[in-house]
Amino acid sequence: MKNKSVVTEAREIQIAIELINLGARLQVLQEETKLSRERLLKLYKEVKGESPSKGMLPYSTDWFMSWLPNIHSSLFMDIYQYLSKHTSVTGVEALIKSYRLYLEQIEISQGEPELSITRAWFLIRFFEANMLELTVCTECGGHFVTHTDELTKDYVCGICRPPSRAGKTKKAALLEAIAG
Repeated sequence: MKNKSVVTEAREIQIAIELINLGARLQVLQEETKLSRERLLKLYKEVKGESPSKGMLPYSTDWFMSWLPNIHSSLFMDIYQYLSKHTSVTGVEALIKSYRLYLEQIEISQGEPELSITRAWFLIRFFEANMLELTVCTECGGHFVTHTDELTKDYVCGICRPPSRAGKTKKAALLEAIAG
Protein backbone atom coordinates (compact mmCIF):
# COMPACT_ATOMS: atom_id res chain seq x y z
CA MET A 1 0.00 0.00 0.00
CA LYS A 2 2.53 2.55 -1.10
CA ASN A 3 1.47 6.09 -2.01
CA LYS A 4 -1.37 6.04 0.49
CA SER A 5 -3.21 9.36 0.42
CA VAL A 6 -3.52 11.09 3.79
CA VAL A 7 -6.71 12.83 2.62
CA THR A 8 -8.29 9.54 1.52
CA GLU A 9 -7.36 7.90 4.82
CA ALA A 10 -8.77 10.86 6.77
CA ARG A 11 -12.05 10.56 4.85
CA GLU A 12 -12.20 6.81 5.60
CA ILE A 13 -11.65 7.54 9.29
CA GLN A 14 -14.38 10.22 9.24
CA ILE A 15 -16.85 7.78 7.63
CA ALA A 16 -15.95 5.13 10.22
CA ILE A 17 -16.48 7.62 13.07
CA GLU A 18 -19.87 8.66 11.68
CA LEU A 19 -20.94 5.02 11.37
CA ILE A 20 -19.68 4.21 14.87
CA ASN A 21 -21.60 7.17 16.33
CA LEU A 22 -24.75 5.93 14.59
CA GLY A 23 -24.25 2.50 16.15
CA ALA A 24 -22.89 0.48 13.21
CA ARG A 25 -21.41 -2.93 13.90
CA LEU A 26 -17.76 -3.63 13.13
CA GLN A 27 -18.61 -5.79 10.10
CA VAL A 28 -20.37 -2.81 8.46
CA LEU A 29 -17.32 -0.61 9.08
CA GLN A 30 -15.10 -3.24 7.48
CA GLU A 31 -17.31 -3.40 4.38
CA GLU A 32 -17.70 0.36 3.98
CA THR A 33 -14.11 1.48 4.61
CA LYS A 34 -10.69 0.35 3.53
CA LEU A 35 -9.31 0.57 7.07
CA SER A 36 -7.85 -2.54 8.67
CA ARG A 37 -9.78 -4.48 11.28
CA GLU A 38 -7.18 -3.58 13.91
CA ARG A 39 -7.45 0.12 13.06
CA LEU A 40 -11.25 -0.04 13.20
CA LEU A 41 -11.17 -1.80 16.59
CA LYS A 42 -8.89 0.88 17.99
CA LEU A 43 -11.04 3.64 16.50
CA TYR A 44 -14.24 2.04 17.84
CA LYS A 45 -12.80 1.82 21.36
CA GLU A 46 -11.61 5.43 21.15
CA VAL A 47 -14.98 6.76 19.94
CA LYS A 48 -17.33 4.61 22.06
CA GLY A 49 -15.08 3.84 25.01
CA GLU A 50 -15.85 0.13 24.71
CA SER A 51 -15.26 -2.83 22.44
CA PRO A 52 -17.72 -3.40 19.58
CA SER A 53 -20.51 -5.97 19.87
CA LYS A 54 -19.60 -9.48 18.89
CA GLY A 55 -21.64 -12.12 17.18
CA MET A 56 -23.41 -12.65 13.92
CA LEU A 57 -25.15 -9.88 12.05
CA PRO A 58 -28.94 -10.03 11.75
CA TYR A 59 -29.23 -11.60 8.29
CA SER A 60 -32.88 -12.17 7.45
CA THR A 61 -35.39 -10.45 5.20
CA ASP A 62 -38.22 -11.67 7.45
CA TRP A 63 -37.40 -9.14 10.19
CA PHE A 64 -38.43 -6.34 7.81
CA MET A 65 -41.89 -7.89 7.25
CA SER A 66 -43.33 -7.70 10.77
CA TRP A 67 -45.62 -4.77 11.50
CA LEU A 68 -43.52 -2.04 13.18
CA PRO A 69 -40.16 -2.93 11.58
CA ASN A 70 -41.89 -2.81 8.17
CA ILE A 71 -43.20 0.70 8.75
CA HIS A 72 -39.78 1.95 9.90
CA SER A 73 -37.92 0.09 7.13
CA SER A 74 -40.30 1.48 4.53
CA LEU A 75 -39.78 5.03 5.80
CA PHE A 76 -36.00 4.59 5.68
CA MET A 77 -36.06 3.01 2.22
CA ASP A 78 -38.28 5.78 0.83
CA ILE A 79 -35.79 8.36 2.13
CA TYR A 80 -32.82 6.40 0.80
CA GLN A 81 -34.30 5.95 -2.66
CA TYR A 82 -35.35 9.60 -2.85
CA LEU A 83 -31.82 10.77 -1.99
CA SER A 84 -30.29 8.30 -4.42
CA LYS A 85 -32.53 9.46 -7.29
CA HIS A 86 -32.61 13.20 -6.67
CA THR A 87 -29.16 14.05 -5.31
CA SER A 88 -25.57 13.19 -6.09
CA VAL A 89 -25.18 11.35 -2.76
CA THR A 90 -24.28 7.68 -3.19
CA GLY A 91 -22.85 4.69 -1.34
CA VAL A 92 -22.08 4.92 2.35
CA GLU A 93 -22.79 8.67 2.36
CA ALA A 94 -26.35 7.98 1.15
CA LEU A 95 -26.72 5.41 3.94
CA ILE A 96 -25.52 7.89 6.59
CA LYS A 97 -27.63 10.82 5.35
CA SER A 98 -30.73 8.67 4.90
CA TYR A 99 -30.35 7.15 8.35
CA ARG A 100 -29.96 10.59 9.94
CA LEU A 101 -33.12 11.80 8.16
CA TYR A 102 -34.92 8.66 9.34
CA LEU A 103 -33.84 9.39 12.95
CA GLU A 104 -35.06 13.00 12.61
CA GLN A 105 -38.49 11.82 11.45
CA ILE A 106 -38.75 9.36 14.34
CA GLU A 107 -37.70 12.06 16.81
CA ILE A 108 -40.30 14.49 15.40
CA SER A 109 -43.04 11.87 15.86
CA GLN A 110 -41.73 11.25 19.41
CA GLY A 111 -41.18 7.60 18.64
CA GLU A 112 -38.31 5.22 19.17
CA PRO A 113 -36.15 4.12 16.23
CA GLU A 114 -36.95 0.54 15.34
CA LEU A 115 -34.30 0.31 12.63
CA SER A 116 -30.60 0.25 13.52
CA ILE A 117 -27.97 1.53 11.10
CA THR A 118 -26.77 -2.08 10.68
CA ARG A 119 -30.26 -3.26 9.72
CA ALA A 120 -30.61 -0.25 7.39
CA TRP A 121 -27.33 -1.26 5.75
CA PHE A 122 -28.64 -4.81 5.31
CA LEU A 123 -31.94 -3.48 3.96
CA ILE A 124 -30.08 -1.67 1.20
CA ARG A 125 -28.12 -4.85 0.40
CA PHE A 126 -31.37 -6.86 0.21
CA PHE A 127 -32.78 -4.32 -2.25
CA GLU A 128 -29.59 -4.42 -4.33
CA ALA A 129 -29.84 -8.24 -4.41
CA ASN A 130 -33.50 -7.99 -5.50
CA MET A 131 -34.65 -9.87 -2.41
CA LEU A 132 -36.87 -6.98 -1.26
CA GLU A 133 -38.74 -4.20 -3.06
CA LEU A 134 -41.13 -1.35 -2.35
CA THR A 135 -44.80 -2.04 -3.09
CA VAL A 136 -47.58 0.55 -3.28
CA CYS A 137 -50.42 0.22 -0.76
CA THR A 138 -53.76 0.13 -2.59
CA GLU A 139 -55.43 2.15 0.19
CA CYS A 140 -53.00 4.96 1.12
CA GLY A 141 -50.62 4.95 -1.85
CA GLY A 142 -47.54 4.69 0.39
CA HIS A 143 -44.56 2.52 -0.56
CA PHE A 144 -43.78 -0.40 1.73
CA VAL A 145 -41.08 -3.07 1.92
CA THR A 146 -42.18 -6.49 0.63
CA HIS A 147 -40.46 -9.65 -0.56
CA THR A 148 -39.71 -9.48 -4.27
CA ASP A 149 -41.65 -12.64 -5.17
CA GLU A 150 -44.63 -11.82 -2.95
CA LEU A 151 -48.05 -11.45 -4.57
CA THR A 152 -48.83 -7.76 -4.14
CA LYS A 153 -51.72 -7.04 -6.51
CA ASP A 154 -54.07 -5.94 -3.71
CA TYR A 155 -51.40 -5.06 -1.14
CA VAL A 156 -52.58 -3.15 1.94
CA CYS A 157 -49.94 -1.86 4.35
CA GLY A 158 -49.69 -2.33 8.10
CA ILE A 159 -50.70 1.28 8.74
CA CYS A 160 -54.01 0.97 6.88
CA ARG A 161 -54.71 -2.49 8.34
CA PRO A 162 -52.67 -2.98 11.49
CA PRO A 163 -52.62 -6.45 13.01
CA SER A 164 -54.86 -6.99 16.04
CA ARG A 165 -51.93 -6.87 18.48
CA ALA A 166 -50.29 -3.81 16.91
CA GLY A 167 -49.04 -1.32 19.47
CA LYS A 168 -49.72 -3.67 22.39
CA THR A 169 -46.15 -3.58 23.65
CA LYS A 170 -45.02 -3.88 27.26
CA LYS A 171 -44.12 -0.18 27.17
CA ALA A 172 -47.64 0.79 25.96
CA ALA A 173 -49.23 -1.41 28.63
CA LEU A 174 -47.04 0.18 31.31
CA LEU A 175 -47.92 3.71 30.15
CA GLU A 176 -51.62 2.78 30.07
CA ALA A 177 -51.40 1.35 33.60
CA ILE A 178 -49.67 4.51 34.89
CA ALA A 179 -52.18 6.82 33.21
CA GLY A 180 -55.19 4.71 34.07
